Amino acid sequence: QVQLVESGGGLVQAGGSLRLSCAASGGTLSSYSMGWFRQAPGKEREFVAAIKWSSSSTYYGDSVKGRFTMSRDNAKNMVFLQMNSLKPEDTAVYYCAAGGGPTYYYVVSAAAYGYWGQGTQVTVSS
Repeated sequence: QVQLVESGGGLVQAGGSLRLSCAASGGTLSSYSMGWFRQAPGKEREFVAAIKWSSSSTYYGDSVKGRFTMSRDNAKNMVFLQMNSLKPEDTAVYYCAAGGGPTYYYVVSAAAYGYWGQGTQVTVSS
């Protein structure tokens, strides 16, 4: 059973930066993709970024490309999301997830992820 714990959320002004962390325990992540998703009040969960554990390929949602960077630390079983040039529309609860699948569709689809963290709030003020 994989357990995920996010940290690093908070309140930041527009244009600022935050770095989210996700620590994984309880299982090997070598066969999983790791993803970040977000959900704002009244909106559906949105794909933000993902990294394939086996290949290190990264994927980003269109709204965050060029501003967010996802990385991992194999030794610590952690993934990170560096968020720069934050905008008010980035305000949401950010979730770390493990699972995904071998193709792009399954990497970006929330339904393909079986393990989720509790989420961390990111609030960007204008």
